[in-house]
Amino acid sequence: MKNSYVSYNQKINTLKHRNEIDERLKNVDPKMIEMIQNEIMEQSPNITWDDIAGLEHAKKTIQEVVTWPLLRPDIFTGLRSPPKGLLLFGPPGTGKTLIGKCIASESGSTFFSISSSSLTSKWVGDGEKMVRALFAVARVNQPAVVFVDEIDSLLTQRTDGEYEASRRIKTEFLVQFDGVKTASLEEDRILLVGATNRPQEIDEAARRRFRKRLYIPLPEHEGRFAIVKNLLSNQKHSLTDEQIHEICRKTIGYSGSDMDGLCREAALGPIRIIGDIRTISADDVRSINYQDFLDALTQVRASVSDRDLELYQKWNQEYGSLS
Repeated sequence: MKNSYVSYNQKINTLKHRNEIDERLKNVDPKMIEMIQNEIMEQSPNITWDDIAGLEHAKKTIQEVVTWPLLRPDIFTGLRSPPKGLLLFGPPGTGKTLIGKCIASESGSTFFSISSSSLTSKWVGDGEKMVRALFAVARVNQPAVVFVDEIDSLLTQRTDGEYEASRRIKTEFLVQFDGVKTASLEEDRILLVGATNRPQEIDEAARRRFRKRLYIPLPEHEGRFAIVKNLLSNQKHSLTDEQIHEICRKTIGYSGSDMDGLCREAALGPIRIIGDIRTISADDVRSINYQDFLDALTQVRASVSDRDLELYQKWNQEYGSLS
């Protein structure tokens, strides 16, 4: 028990020594700093804009208002200062999470990936402390991108019947969000990126703080073509470009995730005709062909309905940053 106590104190002293020159971490619980550094803070992902198929408007807008200012803060000052919040909304499986990682990678920023579950605790008050610790660590490691997946579950509209603990976390998050902008406007280089499939459920106060609200739609024909080409690039196949174009014409309304599922289903086609998989050589497995994709189309359907698309388009018309 004594050794455990000594080890714990050594860990706290190490963290304090590591951050003793930075006043922003002075009043933050070292245990929470360690938790954020181990579980929430990630190395800058090695993802480029070329890894994201289609979405040219979204990529161009993000580069202009987010990536460039993070790279050149000396130029983007005053009226050119970047927004502190970016909301990505649209159907599931369209690449919102990938865009968040790409922003961090392209701008050389520290990447923090969180969800509502990572900020909650069974202990009363720990949720608010975790939020404060998150933004404190982000300020120390700026430029930083804080990515919040399914942000609607964290910043849902406030009601009289919600739990007090949930309301406190929400309030603290909004206060810290404002703090990113007001504490030291010229110094803070922190971007909060929220992704949601249900933008209509986000609290009005939170919506106001996201100055840029970008609709990430389903991939168009060219986007679906690029997705299939990328996924087949490392696989043995016999499909021509015209056959891939025909597959794309048959998959109108499919999300990027649906296209990934379709390609994975088609890739199993050559395996299903094997008699004994234990004895066959990997080189003897035939290549993926067009018929495998036709068979896969009977198994993998579009996951987004027309009604859902209408809701996204309506919200985009009302609150989105249109092209």
